[in-house]
Amino acid sequence: MKSRVAWIPFVFALVMLVAMSPPALAVVLSNPICINNTANYSPGTGANIVVPPGFKVSVFASGLNFPVGIAFTGNKNNFQVYVLESGHGLPSRCNDETSPVVGGQFSPTNPFTPDILVFNQNGVKIAGPLAKPTAAGVGLLPHGPSVGIAFEKGFQGGRLFVTDSDQAIRSPANPNASPNNSSRIVMVDPNSGAVTPFIVGLPTGDHPAEQMEFKDGWIYWSQGSTTNSGVVGRDNGGGVNQQDIPCQDIKLSTNVFDSGGGVKTSGYSPFGEQNPGGTVKAFTGATGKGICDGAILRAKLHVGDPKSTIEPVSWGYRNPYGLRFAPNDHPLKGGLLVSENGEDERGARPVNNSPDWLTLAQQNPDGSPDYHGWPDRFGFLASTQAVFNPVGGPGDDNPIAVVGKPVQPVLAFPPQPITAPIALEPADVAVVGLDFAPDSFVGGVVKKGAALISREGDFGFSKANGTPEAGHDIELVNFSRPGEPLQIQQRDFAFNDTGDQAFTDPGVQGINRPTDLKFGPDGCAYLVDYGAVRDFGQSDPRHGHDLEDLQTVATAGQTRRAPRCSCEAFLIAAREECTLHPSRAAKR
Repeated sequence: MKSRVAWIPFVFALVMLVAMSPPALAVVLSNPICINNTANYSPGTGANIVVPPGFKVSVFASGLNFPVGIAFTGNKNNFQVYVLESGHGLPSRCNDETSPVVGGQFSPTNPFTPDILVFNQNGVKIAGPLAKPTAAGVGLLPHGPSVGIAFEKGFQGGRLFVTDSDQAIRSPANPNASPNNSSRIVMVDPNSGAVTPFIVGLPTGDHPAEQMEFKDGWIYWSQGSTTNSGVVGRDNGGGVNQQDIPCQDIKLSTNVFDSGGGVKTSGYSPFGEQNPGGTVKAFTGATGKGICDGAILRAKLHVGDPKSTIEPVSWGYRNPYGLRFAPNDHPLKGGLLVSENGEDERGARPVNNSPDWLTLAQQNPDGSPDYHGWPDRFGFLASTQAVFNPVGGPGDDNPIAVVGKPVQPVLAFPPQPITAPIALEPADVAVVGLDFAPDSFVGGVVKKGAALISREGDFGFSKANGTPEAGHDIELVNFSRPGEPLQIQQRDFAFNDTGDQAFTDPGVQGINRPTDLKFGPDGCAYLVDYGAVRDFGQSDPRHGHDLEDLQTVATAGQTRRAPRCSCEAFLIAAREECTLHPSRAAKR
């Protein structure tokens, strides 16, 4: 068997790197608005990334800003790579896209507004930025983030779809804009960058519309919950962001959740509204029938009004992020594999130690969505289990009311029997992008039908999930063979030899926040790394910031890819058959 080189492309570059070539050696870069918010930036070859024997890491592209998604068109001999830069995204005054420091929200060089960059198969930029918001109503939504990017026909191209929103507003500070119901699915012309709305008015709060998949004339997408754990708290724009929208009729428990200052809120209700024991009808608060959150939704692709065809496929999730249909000959029998992010220690109903998980989304035979237990089931366990009791943290609304106490249920009872996950992940590991390995990638530790999953890592709301901390890495998931009882084996595939993110230590050539992973037409795995994020610092004080704003972020971006190149934005896992292209050599 020929040796195999696995390269994992990822993004890491401070926002000020926009339109700049990444430096050759380690430097300290700063956020352009909050210049004391810094990170180490070490372009290189990914030398600190550990991968299994027979695999390697290389850089595909670098110098990106908040890269979050990737899509391909073409074949293994000639293809293009579309990289989505998210814009503002994470909440922070240091990421203010309206700031004159970065030219204002319609500046063509603003690092805090979304766009798309296009590269050829050698990692050379050939177009973009596309879809950049340069005037009102032009391009992607300026406040961001944009999250998902995909061609409806995969490598064969067709229409290019992107999800975007104005989630980053998060507060009523701007009287002319609101994040609520601002998520969209749009079509972007791959040549001109012109943006045409496809579906608008989707829920937006903690999580907007995210990644997409296509099958049998339908577009499927992950629609995250608008809150952390089913209750609007002060972490939701001070309480002004929208409540969650159920996919089926639900009956609330008699519990109300205390945000302090005399404010108590029921689940699935506006901030400060109490509805103990009340019934909330399906789709309450939605802009159209079939729209709900914490769900996998789908709509028909080839109709005049796709929004009118929306229906929930699966629900009862907090933040279903990555989604991918398994091959038909896979043990999952063509099913939709979903990566799910668990709850944080924050808001009116904070949760500690909630795991992430992998699950299979399957619409019920009668056309109703199956149900996966959120907001009262965390993994396999009820919310009231002592392991989830809050311990107190900077994101809690009212620690006195919750610390050391069970997390009380939002619902009186589930709307239908609960479908359990197929695998659990560590707490706060943030499983996000995923893809199934092609046969050309199989060998060594990678078995036929395996999936690779990017794990972004925590945001510092709680203590670290272990030593070394899990996250900021890539996981390999192997499945049993078709016809055998379903078994799943999980193991690390790519991680930093420092046991930490790359940006905290000078000269480390490694992963920071991998947000997406997809296999390209060449059979290589491409990892998109969002960059360096300064967070609450609960899991590691070195990841925190020195500003009063507890959600300040500094970001840096690059791309890396397998045997032919290296980059800090994407890491690519590829076989030896992926011909080496020296022109794509280490830029990270």
